[in-house]
Amino acid sequence: MPAHEPSGSLESLPNIGPECAKALRAAGIETAEELRDVGSVEAAARLRRALGSDAVCRSRLSALEGAVRGVRWHAIPKPERDELWRELERRRRSGSP
Repeated sequence: MPAHEPSGSLESLPNIGPECAKALRAAGIETAEELRDVGSVEAAARLRRALGSDAVCRSRLSALEGAVRGVRWHAIPKPERDELWRELERRRRSGSP
C-alpha cells in the first residue's frame, strides 16, 4: 500500500482500485469501514442510485463483496456471488432503497 493512503482507505481493500473508490465516494461511501458497515449489496444499490443502473454489474458486486470480506472476489463461491446478485435485483424490482 502506498504510504500516502491511510489504512482505512477504500484503496487498501482487495478489489478496490482508484476508479471503484472514486465511484464509491460519489455514492457517499468514504472509507473501508463504511463499506464494511453497509455491505456489498447496499453499496451496490447506492452506486446505482448515484451513478445509474449501469454502474453495477455482477463483477463489481462480487468485487465489493470481496472487499468487505478482505479477499479477492474470485475466492467467493459462485453460488454466493449469484445470491448477492439476486438480492440486488430483488431490491431494484421492489424499489427498496
